[in-house]
Order: sequence, then structure tokens, then C-alpha cells
Amino acid sequence: MQDTFGLPRSLLVLGGTSGIALATARRLIVRGARTVWLAGRPSPALDRAAGDLRARGADVRTVAFDALDPASHEAVLGKVFAEGPVDLVLLAFGVFGDQARDECEPAGAVHVVQTNYTGAVSAGLVAARALQEQGHGSLVVLSSVAGQRARRADFVYGSSKAGLDAFAQGLGDALLGTGAHVMVVRPGFVRTRETAGKRAAPLLSTTPEEVATAIELGLRRRSETVWVPGVLGVVTAALQHLPRAVFRRLPV
Repeated sequence: MQDTFGLPRSLLVLGGTSGIALATARRLIVRGARTVWLAGRPSPALDRAAGDLRARGADVRTVAFDALDPASHEAVLGKVFAEGPVDLVLLAFGVFGDQARDECEPAGAVHVVQTNYTGAVSAGLVAARALQEQGHGSLVVLSSVAGQRARRADFVYGSSKAGLDAFAQGLGDALLGTGAHVMVVRPGFVRTRETAGKRAAPLLSTTPEEVATAIELGLRRRSETVWVPGVLGVVTAALQHLPRAVFRRLPV
């Protein structure tokens, strides 16, 4: 069960090699989490992530999970929940794609959407039902500021995150009063090895560790929406009301 501050003792990470997810798991282990399930495609990276968390004192187990195989989601997540209560499910998988390539090769765009949206809808619904049946727990969904308004530079990725964000908000409303809770996390540009070389305004960028800190605070407050950094909420609200002709000329 969760501790008195709303922090989990057990967590399931969907996307077990995600930098944000692993930073969050490390932070929650320090705060008392003891059981961690890392779900992802079997790989040396997944094994290394599990080893790192074990060295920090957690009981870590891995489970094969493929976002692009929705038919398997119920069995995979069911196996985890059958082992005992899960206080937190962190939905952290996703791909950026390559905007220029995906515009020319629509199959690439479909892969982005199927991973970031279709796979997340399937896994999110399965996880939500399991949390509801046990009567407690949080589903934390990693969305993105990119989903708040389509940009020329990444509208394929952004549209997939827009769909995910709307789905997660609706799911949170559906679970109201059940004991289960959904928190949508909207980071700005996250500085990782995967995004090295890409530009972003320093004020609107963040790190996996900063996102992890915001997730912890959101769990303590039982928040429904978390922006990282916090100023993004204000900036995005302003951008949403700009005329389209003005918005498309901004260097965002």
C-alpha cells in the first residue's frame, strides 16, 4: 500500500528503459518504494536498468511488454497484478519518430501513432481496470507539451501526444470516486541522450530528474495535471490563444 504521503511502495513501469521512468523509480526507491516491475522489450538495456535499481535496494522484476501488441496487454499486466497490489503504474513508453521522414513515408508516422496513442490506450485501460479493482493506486501518464498545440516541426509526434493527453484526462474523470487516480504529466523539452543536438529554450526545457521530482510532488498532492517546468502551464495557455497565422511564425 501507499505510504501516508501518497507515495508508492510498489510500481509498474511501462517503458522500462525510459530515462524519465528510471529517474522516477530511483527517486521513489529513496522514498521507500520496495517493489519495481520494469516492463519492456527484452534487451540488455532493460537488464542494466533492473540491475541498477536492484543495487539501490529494490526488489526488481522484469516482464516482456510490447506497446505494439495490444492483444498481449491484458495477460502481461494481469501477471503483474496477480503478484500483489501495485500502487503506481507509470506509462512512460513512446517514440519521437522523424518528422521529415515520416511525412514522406507514412508507415513511420503510423508507427509513432500506434506506439504513443493506440498502445497507450490499450495498456492504460487495462492498468486502470486493475487499479480500480484493487481499490487504490495511481496511473501516471507521460504526455508532452507538444500535444497542446500542433507545430510544423513535430505534428506527427504532437498529434499522438494530443490524443494520449485527451484520453488520459477522460480516463481520470471515469475513475473518479473509485480509489484509482490518473495524473497527466506534461514535460517540455527533456534533455536526454536521445534529444542531444536538438535545440530548445532553456526556460522551457527540463531533465529526467526534474520530471521525477515533479512526479513525486504531484503524487503527494494527488494532482491531476503536472507541468514541468511549472511555467509551461502559463506559456502554453498564452500560446493556445494566438491566431494560427501568428503561431506558425514563432520559433517554437
